[in-house]
Amino acid sequence: MKLLVVSDSHHERDCLIHLKEKYEGEVDAMIHCGDSELEKDDPAIQGFHTVRGNCDFGSDFPNDWVGEVDGYRVFTTHGHLYNIKMTLMNLRYRARELNADFVFFGHSHELGVDMLDNTIILNPGSISLPRGRIHEKTYALIDATDDGVKVRFMTIDDKELTDLTQTFPLVKNN
Repeated sequence: MKLLVVSDSHHERDCLIHLKEKYEGEVDAMIHCGDSELEKDDPAIQGFHTVRGNCDFGSDFPNDWVGEVDGYRVFTTHGHLYNIKMTLMNLRYRARELNADFVFFGHSHELGVDMLDNTIILNPGSISLPRGRIHEKTYALIDATDDGVKVRFMTIDDKELTDLTQTFPLVKNN
């Protein structure tokens, strides 16, 4: 299974169009963790499983998206409704309830990944307004195989941040 995860594009359409052109048909799903600030019918966001962020006013996007991708259960949210700037515990509890294999979220604009309770919890950073120690505009690529789950953070110009690449054991929760 291959996934592309992006967040917090904040009305920047060109980066989403670029990602679609590069990865559509190459990944099993493209996921946007909210704050696109685009309407649901905007061609730039078409093809992404998209959730509503705190800056997506009047949006038709759901607050959460739970779906199956190649047999894996994926839980996506923006994060503001789970208080992610204070703690990841709320996400962990919700992931357990859903038997999620992956949790994707945004909101803080700071990239990061960890495995908690056999669930990979990932923030791809922001594709337009990064914060924290990584100043690059980023997105994430996830590749799950029988050997494990490889997570790569990529810059907006498609360069891998190799020092941040991580591999986790493969554990299915559902």
